[in-house]
Amino acid sequence: MSKSVPAFLQDEVSGSVMSVYSGDFGNLEVKGNIQFAIDYVDSLKELHVFVAQCKDLAAADIKKQRSDPYVKTYLLPDKGKMGKKKTLVVKKTLNPVYNEILRYKIEKQILKTQKLNVSVWHRDTFKRNSFLGEVELDLETWDWDNKQNKQLKWYPLKRKTAPVPLEAENRGEMKLALQYVPEPTPGKKLPTTGEVHIWVKECLDLPQLRGSHLNSFVKCIILPDTSRKSRQKTRAVGKTTNPVFNHTMVYDGFRPEDLTEACVELTVWDHHKLTNQFLGGLRIGFGTGKSYGTEVDWMDSTSEEVALWEKMVNSPNTWIEATLPLRMLLIAKISK
Repeated sequence: MSKSVPAFLQDEVSGSVMSVYSGDFGNLEVKGNIQFAIDYVDSLKELHVFVAQCKDLAAADIKKQRSDPYVKTYLLPDKGKMGKKKTLVVKKTLNPVYNEILRYKIEKQILKTQKLNVSVWHRDTFKRNSFLGEVELDLETWDWDNKQNKQLKWYPLKRKTAPVPLEAENRGEMKLALQYVPEPTPGKKLPTTGEVHIWVKECLDLPQLRGSHLNSFVKCIILPDTSRKSRQKTRAVGKTTNPVFNHTMVYDGFRPEDLTEACVELTVWDHHKLTNQFLGGLRIGFGTGKSYGTEVDWMDSTSEEVALWEKMVNSPNTWIEATLPLRMLLIAKISK
């Protein structure tokens, strides 16, 4: 067993971790239009998405009748690099002008297997996102030789009619168990602290990015501590989509109040040569959206993840086991 002491009482709480799809769907009405054009530049082997402007968007701030909109694009289903690009945020307007080119380095043959998803979002002061509408183009049937298809066009924004594609995509599952071990107080004046034990048992049905050459491992970090001393990981297990790890990680220094503010982030990676490719992850905590009084995007646990954490907190000295679906996360940068 490896040990690590997370610095829970650090001055700054990291806000750099957020779900790719964190945000509100359906809270605001979808209205208005977006103007953009797409073109494939053969000499560069790049797809260019020219995002010009939007008009008549829904107002996130109803009183002042304005939003702080930006545009996000995805190539779906791009398992490798997540395919996400976005424009700058234009503040206090329902008719933002962007005139930005979002570029994708991609072979034309691969592009013909993709869909382009263009969505508009409002970002508030706390960096929370609200969905304002989307357009989706099937690139398999797109006529790249038609000059009219390279011209700017207005598209009506539509509601999200189906689950978010990448979120709904199967990324496999993780079988794990958690245990909270409170330590008895030696003297009445000393605060009680305890340990959280994380037993990563195995993963099931991981996505294959490189055929059958999967070489996966699991990384763990206790947020809000993004320092290297908070990070632990399993060994890599190769040539299987169902790797068995049986690795226990122990984090000490947990006061009872830390259990409410902290979050266990477990991420699964495929190691290939000198790079690690993200496969999916979990965030296990109370999912309150706050940590030590600060709004944070990473406190976004699903109901299943919250249920596991609650059972662990309410059943000290007992292993609580679960099999949870892995999901898309944007990972925190490790601080020094």
